[in-house]
Amino acid sequence: LGICPDCLRELFDPKDRHYRYPFINCANCGPRFTIVKDAPYERPKTSMSVFPICPDCAAEYADPADRRFQAQSLACPECGPRVWLEITRADSPTGKTNIAQYTLGDEAILASQRLLREGKIVAVKGLGGFHLTCDALNSEAVAELRSRKLSVDKPFALMMPNLATVEEHCFVSPEERTLLESPARPIVLLRRRLVTTIAEQVAPGQNYLGVMLPHTPLHYLLLADSSGTSARPLVMASANRAEEPICIDNVEAREQLTGLADAFLMHDRDIQVRAEDSVMRILPDLGHYPIRRSRGYAPFPVQLPWQAAPLLATGAQLKNSFCLTKNHYAFLSHHIGDLENYETLKSFEDGIAHFEKLFHVRPAAIACDLQPDYLTSRYAAERAGRENLALIAVQHQHAHIAALMAEHRLDGSEAVIGVAFDGTGYGDDGNIWGGEFLLADYAGYKRLAHLRYFPLPGAGAGAASRRPLYTALGLLHALGLDW
Repeated sequence: LGICPDCLRELFDPKDRHYRYPFINCANCGPRFTIVKDAPYERPKTSMSVFPICPDCAAEYADPADRRFQAQSLACPECGPRVWLEITRADSPTGKTNIAQYTLGDEAILASQRLLREGKIVAVKGLGGFHLTCDALNSEAVAELRSRKLSVDKPFALMMPNLATVEEHCFVSPEERTLLESPARPIVLLRRRLVTTIAEQVAPGQNYLGVMLPHTPLHYLLLADSSGTSARPLVMASANRAEEPICIDNVEAREQLTGLADAFLMHDRDIQVRAEDSVMRILPDLGHYPIRRSRGYAPFPVQLPWQAAPLLATGAQLKNSFCLTKNHYAFLSHHIGDLENYETLKSFEDGIAHFEKLFHVRPAAIACDLQPDYLTSRYAAERAGRENLALIAVQHQHAHIAALMAEHRLDGSEAVIGVAFDGTGYGDDGNIWGGEFLLADYAGYKRLAHLRYFPLPGAGAGAASRRPLYTALGLLHALGLDW
């Protein structure tokens, strides 16, 4: 949960014992999902178990009248996690040996600000993983970050210190304002102003910027000077190598991000679960529209209109998330990403193991996509065979329609006409489906109509799902049009 107003006030109050402490929190805010190891949510079962609380924190924890009463992650400068800055430099002209310089505590945050003003890239350990951070107004710094990440034009997210700064660069509706300030603190897609000092390289060719407000005290400190005055907007890019999961561990970050970051702003509170920033948008007719559901929303469940058997649904290959059912709830995972390498598959498997432990669920069956070559389907088939579980293969577009039925709490007593234009999916007839009109309930469906088949060039549906121009080329060829 994003930092609450009371903790934010104390963070910048020189008379408060939590003054400029980057891990201040209370029962109304602070980390939850990313630090918990097991249920129930109690300090000994979280990353905070290694930080024994001091007498002052113990008194607050035990006082029913205090807002830190039984706050499992409470901490202060005397007993809580620590922050530090590591700057690596070459020890010799060959550059083969890196020596780290360490700066501790508040000076580490101030030193990070100086580096950002100088155009450097700093890897910052946040709530659910590391970000690669740079000055969003510095075109050279943003271009350098793109070069190091090998990212041609994928938009970078921005973190701005307050709403006034957001409105300086973007148009913000009342609904978007509420979403930006909500406890989840997601990235919100906002229409950029024609005149803005945000570097064009942040979102090349885009009319929208992905913007979030600070959600941790560490971020507030990074975006303010010692008097609390707002600083410049920052790029907040996922700290990972191409196509791999976001880094969450200090050792992992040093190994994988050394070539990407000039310095590391780290802390010693372990992250148990990767949780990238959620991405939301406000649409005129639909209201809140989730584009990526993760930090701040996962693992909040969908309430089902019936009591479900304990099931694991492994999801699709791209933009993966999985789901566990228990009683009347379907617990949706955080965003996993595209399962195209071992590292992401390992993150997927670790996430499932964590959810099963956290919610005390042992699946009686596993549901997977009908496409047998997906890594998620292979995982499901191998595990079902190993543990003697039922395996249920589900057609891709039917799964989308059934998910919408569950979201709207339909009990399935009547079939619905579902229209799925979500991309490609393996069909019952062995062809690639997409653009489907189905008469469906939860148990099955009848295919009423669909787009006419046409050839997909290259590597087929896999390539077409990543590069829409392949689909366009196939259509041009099928229609006999010049290309």
